[in-house]
Amino acid sequence: MKEIRTRFAPSPTGFLHIGGARTALFNYLFARSRGGRFVLRIEDTDRKRSSPEYVEAILAGLAWLVLECDEGPFFQSERSTVYAEAVAKLQAADACYWCFCAPDELDAKRRAAQQEGRKAMYDRTCRDGGRLPRPGEKPVLRFRAPLKGETVVEDVIRGRVVFDNRELDDLILLRSDGTPTFHLVVVADDLAMGITHILRGEDHLSNTPRQIQIFHALGADPPVYGHMPLIVGKDRSRLSKRHGATSVESYREQGFLPEAMLNYLARLGWSHGDREIFSKRELIELFDLGDVGRAAAAFDVEKFEWVNFQHLKAADCHRLVEQVRPLLPEAALADDDYLEAAVGLLQERSKTLVDLAHGLKVFVRDHVDFEMKAVKKFLNPAGLELLSRLEERFSALAHWDQASIEAAFRAVMVAADCKLGQLAQPLRVALTGGTRSPGIFELCEVLGRERTLGRIERARAWVETLSV
Repeated sequence: MKEIRTRFAPSPTGFLHIGGARTALFNYLFARSRGGRFVLRIEDTDRKRSSPEYVEAILAGLAWLVLECDEGPFFQSERSTVYAEAVAKLQAADACYWCFCAPDELDAKRRAAQQEGRKAMYDRTCRDGGRLPRPGEKPVLRFRAPLKGETVVEDVIRGRVVFDNRELDDLILLRSDGTPTFHLVVVADDLAMGITHILRGEDHLSNTPRQIQIFHALGADPPVYGHMPLIVGKDRSRLSKRHGATSVESYREQGFLPEAMLNYLARLGWSHGDREIFSKRELIELFDLGDVGRAAAAFDVEKFEWVNFQHLKAADCHRLVEQVRPLLPEAALADDDYLEAAVGLLQERSKTLVDLAHGLKVFVRDHVDFEMKAVKKFLNPAGLELLSRLEERFSALAHWDQASIEAAFRAVMVAADCKLGQLAQPLRVALTGGTRSPGIFELCEVLGRERTLGRIERARAWVETLSV
């Protein structure tokens, strides 16, 4: 059986966005699920728009998503010999010709066609001329496309798609400056790299018959094509920044997990029953092109956040600590075990790593930022009196664990004839500055006896300064 070989071939004219990341993922999953190879190719022949910055951003985005390539990255800007060889083969097969039509002449013909309601195609003036360039001339090289019949795309996702050859132009292969165009380099590279399957967005479907024709002209069988449904906004309109369609790096900065992004991207056009949550390993095991739909996939930021929440609450605490440290400078010197315990309390209350980092501030900062409304309501004389009783009980505990902490609470509640909320809320404000936190017993246990007693003392002293 022939080895499966897929490729991801981004142009470095922008950052790695949602659509590109999904294309990379589907090619990666298909190759991995079939024991094949995943090739990375950077299509940087557009010299004016390509940028090293974007190359680095694309590579960084793929690395963050852990979409490892088996070969590459290859750069088209370094493969001119491959394209020259392809041109020579096409010329030997009489599959191309030199076009000497001036740009202004072509523009005039294009405008005339538009005014007459005709398709603006090259009229093939030079197709049968057979003339070679003279010294000083700078013609373009055009493909000699079939004039009759049909070009058929046996699409593994969309089914059979038929194109009338009369509707396809004699496209340019070499520009007047001698540089190769998109269709030529793509076909030459796919052929040279032995690509067997090309999975890409359905917006590329119109390119496919042209590329199939070039493959045939080179005496080669084209790869298998599959055109994935487009990604649209939640309102089914064209995806844009207002729908949350930003770069992969932006979502990383917002605190999304790479495994959550892979999971959500996979579900944009692919399904496995009604299941929503998948690990990377499960995606590789379950991915099948037969489960890729044809309908447009809607990008929903709220759904993405939900998927991220599911992965975050199931994540290993040690790994979360490593990921959250760069977001929280105050945690630089904090003990790993302490941070892991704090993360364990917060991960089911956080949607993103940014949320998690915000929650951890209470655990790693030396000072507490008090909410005045909470202070006035709970750190009043009655509340402070209850804290003094609790502080005494805490100091006397033989062991500092949830059971012992709860027992101290119960003893104060009985002695003071108060309810849990009347005691827990003053303590919560003293420890965190506000009225929301994880369970009060778990919070005290993780903070430790020393921090808990120290914060009670500081809260009492701070309240006293308000009354002076």
